[in-house]
Amino acid sequence: MTYDLVRGMYDILPDEIPWWQLAEDAVREMARRYNYREIRVPLVEHTELFTRGVGEATDIVTKEMYTFQDRGERSLTLRPEGTASVARAYLTHGWQTREPFQKLFYLGPMFRYEKPQKGRNRQFHQYGIEVLGALDPSVDAEVIAFAWSLMEILGLGGRILDCKETACQSFIAQAPGSADHLCPECAAHFEAVQGWLNRLGLAYDMDPRLVRGLDYYTRTVFELMSSDLGSQDTLIGGGRYDGLIEMLGGPPTPGIGFAGGLERLVLVLRERRANDVKTERLDLFIATVGEEGRRVGMKLATELRRLKKISISVDIDHRARTLRKQMAQANQLYARTVIVLGEDEARVGRGKLKDMDSGEEREVPLDPESLAELVYPACDDGCAGGCAGGCGGDSCSDHGN
Repeated sequence: MTYDLVRGMYDILPDEIPWWQLAEDAVREMARRYNYREIRVPLVEHTELFTRGVGEATDIVTKEMYTFQDRGERSLTLRPEGTASVARAYLTHGWQTREPFQKLFYLGPMFRYEKPQKGRNRQFHQYGIEVLGALDPSVDAEVIAFAWSLMEILGLGGRILDCKETACQSFIAQAPGSADHLCPECAAHFEAVQGWLNRLGLAYDMDPRLVRGLDYYTRTVFELMSSDLGSQDTLIGGGRYDGLIEMLGGPPTPGIGFAGGLERLVLVLRERRANDVKTERLDLFIATVGEEGRRVGMKLATELRRLKKISISVDIDHRARTLRKQMAQANQLYARTVIVLGEDEARVGRGKLKDMDSGEEREVPLDPESLAELVYPACDDGCAGGCAGGCGGDSCSDHGN
């Protein structure tokens, strides 16, 4: 019997992971720059959280949620989005009284029972930010600026647009614009948000008919789009939800945020930056010959991996294969260097280290720290050892950056 993937679920394979890491690292870096703290909320929540928070009449609640009854006969739901869970956490931990102003971000899987499409499956991954406890229009501008800045550091662009299909343009043109029917307070807020965007130099298109499909949205809503995704072109969507905390039983608390799908972001990155993600290279492969060579090699590999000051990646053969096949494995792993350890090398405590790019060989001691320094003698700025071992960061080009 064979088992297929559940429809709408999928595997993210090792060769794809660098693209995901590129996107996730950019989200974390932008959160650091804007001083947003990470929050991790459960995959499962009480169903009522979403029926009340997202809206009983929304497609998410009526058609798309994965809901089940547990052994305690409680109705539980796999989270279909992140904002309601963050709002629940805000109340659960008493932030409304202790620390009412919060700037948070999250990354993680969500679940919706919908038709699988390009960049969206029934299990999908979202990144998002939430700001709770501030009504000032400058916060709206900061959230939009965060989204813009994220796209910029990833080398992507966007515009705040809505439906561009010819078939729907005539209907859109006849529909009343929400911006034409704002209360005085909301109109002043909207004007102030635009003023902040202008002062910050953030280009935007004002769409008076842009609508987000969740009931908790109030006032500002926005989207960033990509032409690389066809009709499913939204990369980021968000807006204000000033009544959500109160809806969930808390005090009146303003909130604003956005969320984006990592799958769609990865699709655009692979389209726009096809040559930017390089195959990850192994720092050192230890090839062994004979039982004593294998014993010494395993001990050396473990000691190298446990070094604190120098960080290098190390692998070794576990199938007792021939030296020729081990060298083929080193090539498949794109190893930078290889050392061969046989009976003689194990006895004298020295071996030959081969640079796989130049073919140059040199005799080296089997001391872990000395060997690690020889594998990576210096980063671009002159620090000793691997990038992760001390100098760290983008200045160290040899460690995959």
